Amino acid sequence: MLCRIISLFSLIYLVFTAQLVDANPIRYVAIGDSYTVATGIDEKKSWPYQLTQKLKSAGIKISLIKVLGMRGATSQQTLSEVMPLLKHLKPEFITLLIGVNDWIREGVNSSKFKIRIKNLIDAIQSDLPTPRKLLLITIPDFSCSPQKKNWGYGKSATNGITRLNNILKTEAALRNLDIVDIYPLSQNLCSQVGMFSDDGIHPSTLQYSKWVDLILPFLIDSLKLKSKDLKKS
Repeated sequence: MLCRIISLFSLIYLVFTAQLVDANPIRYVAIGDSYTVATGIDEKKSWPYQLTQKLKSAGIKISLIKVLGMRGATSQQTLSEVMPLLKHLKPEFITLLIGVNDWIREGVNSSKFKIRIKNLIDAIQSDLPTPRKLLLITIPDFSCSPQKKNWGYGKSATNGITRLNNILKTEAALRNLDIVDIYPLSQNLCSQVGMFSDDGIHPSTLQYSKWVDLILPFLIDSLKLKSKDLKKS
């Protein structure tokens, strides 16, 4: 009889503690530049916030604890100025969208960008309990925006961003990381109404929602991003 009582209490304890563990949301941090901090629109309408809400609606317990984004930041600036802020956040899942300013501001060559992105991903993965819980996102095409005359640079921009995106894809493959390619989508959306904020260069809330529609199923189906999976991994 005593053994049965002890077993019953043990079972209750295990169920209770399991519920407590599962109740803790996934700690999500979004790292990037002006695309991630949603320049030109309300921060709460950025794609990381929209993504978090969609994941919650899909039954995934997740919390966007911080957006570590710097307007105009290059990958090197992100490594030196943003990464020190990550250590105390204890993230369990991270998204990274970076690189456009490496091309716009500095015109970095492939070799230099490859070194930068390797160092940045190394730093991010070192702060993750599970290094593969990093999702890379390619750089969108800004050269077809309403302000393309000022920022587009024509064909050279397309070639430059494609070159950097290929490096991101290669690095993802080498590390067995998942990557979502939003570049073709951004090009398709360029000619549609309402896809840019008032500054004529950064995406609108609507365009970000289209990004999220592409990213969301990728996370759920391919990454199997469920609270219990991340907690156990």
